[in-house]
Amino acid sequence: GIGGSFPYGFHISVINYPSVHIRKFINETWTERHGSPLHPETIMLLWSFIVSVYGIGGFLGSLCCGYLTTRYRKKKCQMFTNLIMLVAALFMALSKTAKSFEMILVGRFLYGIGTGFSLNIHPQYVGEISPKKLRGFTNSTVSVFLTLGKLTGQVAGLREILGSEALWPWLLASSGLSALIQLVTLPFFPDSPSYLLIQKGNEE
Repeated sequence: GIGGSFPYGFHISVINYPSVHIRKFINETWTERHGSPLHPETIMLLWSFIVSVYGIGGFLGSLCCGYLTTRYRKKKCQMFTNLIMLVAALFMALSKTAKSFEMILVGRFLYGIGTGFSLNIHPQYVGEISPKKLRGFTNSTVSVFLTLGKLTGQVAGLREILGSEALWPWLLASSGLSALIQLVTLPFFPDSPSYLLIQKGNEE
């Protein structure tokens, strides 16, 4: 759940809090490069791209998920997804230092691809590796961790925590921590029985 539906819920809610700071950052960056400020409507358009590119990435990640999980197995795909999210977190964290709002755009797009993958893999993988008596409970973790992600994003986005003008890049990058936790722990989890039986031919 930490690397499954949690990041999806987190990034849905967390982007709202630093919106004023990011729009200001876009204008400051543009002024520094070109010597004149952007029109407010253009700033809003760029901000809209930053918000919506997450959904585009999620759509592309979801489209590729079925084919890639069948070919490379769910566990391996989820580990690769965590690497994508860590790269996205790096783009977000360094965007202000590099004075590049384009890095936020790229980071959000990569996060979208990662969450599109993980949200599809989570219920399949958890359902397959869990014992029959726990299958209903484990499948409910999808909605539980999605809600936890939204809640964590709302709490972390408070001005007193990470929602300030100085810390907003770290707010956007903070879900990279959940990807890191799963990247470290997932190798200790089993492969799904369907992969072991169908792809590996391991009946036992």
